[in-house]
Amino acid sequence: MLPVLKATEIIRTLLKAGFKIIRSRGSHYRFEHPVTKRRATVSFHGGDVPKKTLCSILNQAGLTVQEFLRYLREK
Repeated sequence: MLPVLKATEIIRTLLKAGFKIIRSRGSHYRFEHPVTKRRATVSFHGGDVPKKTLCSILNQAGLTVQEFLRYLREK
């Protein structure tokens, strides 16, 4: 089950998963993984990110929910 997260938590988790910020424009950050070349875009705003949007980000990144949660729990 996916938790409700803020964009900053999602960005931090993608960075832990090895993604690099390749571009930012306005309120959108674009990430790319150096090995898999998968790309994901995260809209940065102050509120909570809807679960459907988080699912879309994970799909773009090629991460399963379990993988994402493992990176989220890492310190």
